[in-house]
Amino acid sequence: MENNQRDLLFQEKQNVNNFTFDRRVAEVFPDMIARSVPGYKAIIDKSGKLAARFVQPNSNCYDLGCSLGATTQEVACSIIVENVSIIAIDNSQAMLNYARLNADGIRPDTTISLINDDIRQTSIINASLVILNFTLQFIQVSERLALITKIFEGLKPGGCLILSEKIRFKKAKVDQKITDLHHQFKRCQGYSDLEISQKRESIEDVLIPETIDEHIERLNKIGFSESHTWFQCYNFCSIYALK
Repeated sequence: MENNQRDLLFQEKQNVNNFTFDRRVAEVFPDMIARSVPGYKAIIDKSGKLAARFVQPNSNCYDLGCSLGATTQEVACSIIVENVSIIAIDNSQAMLNYARLNADGIRPDTTISLINDDIRQTSIINASLVILNFTLQFIQVSERLALITKIFEGLKPGGCLILSEKIRFKKAKVDQKITDLHHQFKRCQGYSDLEISQKRESIEDVLIPETIDEHIERLNKIGFSESHTWFQCYNFCSIYALK
C-alpha cells in the first residue's frame, strides 16, 4: 500500500463536492499537504523538538487528527523520557490504514495506539503533550471551546498543547493579500489556477479559519499559563500553550 502519488484530484474540471479525507485523499496526502501548506515540514519537525522538551515520563501524548501519522512518528523518534504512550486518533479509517503502516516498528520501546474515533468524544488522560496539527480548523467553531477545555483538563501541570492552523486576518485587504501569496506558493509547487480554485471551493465550507488573536484569547480564557505563536508563514501558524 503506497501513498506517494502526486495530487491530481482537482486537475480536471468537475462538479466540486465538500472535501473529505477519503481513500483518494489518503493516497496523495503527503504530496497534497507538502504542496499546499507552506512550512508544513518545519512544523512537523519542530513538533518533535517540542516533544523532546515537554513530554514527561509516565505520561501520554495525544496526536488528535493524526492523518497519516507524520507528527506521531516525529514525536516517537524525539521523546527522551521513559514510559510514554502515544495515542494517535483520526476519524478517517483510510488515513489510519496508512498511519498504521508508517508507524509500524518505528520505536519498539514506545507504545503507539492508532484509534479510529471522533476527537470530540476522546478522553484526554494523564497527558504531557497534546497535538492538534491542522485539525481544530475542521471542528465547528461552536465546539472548539469545549474541545480545548477538555484537553486543558487532561493535561498534567507543565503539559504542552501544540496547535497548528490555517488562519485568517481581521482586515479584509490584508487577508486577501496573504491569500494571494498562499496561492502564489501553490502555483510554485505546480498547482494550476483550476486546481487551486476547485480545491478552495471544496474546502471553504469545511475548513473554517480563525485569527491568531481568537486562538490566543480562547487558550487564555481556558487557563493556559502562557501561549505563543512560534511559527508563521503566510496564513498558516503554530502555537504552543503551557498548562
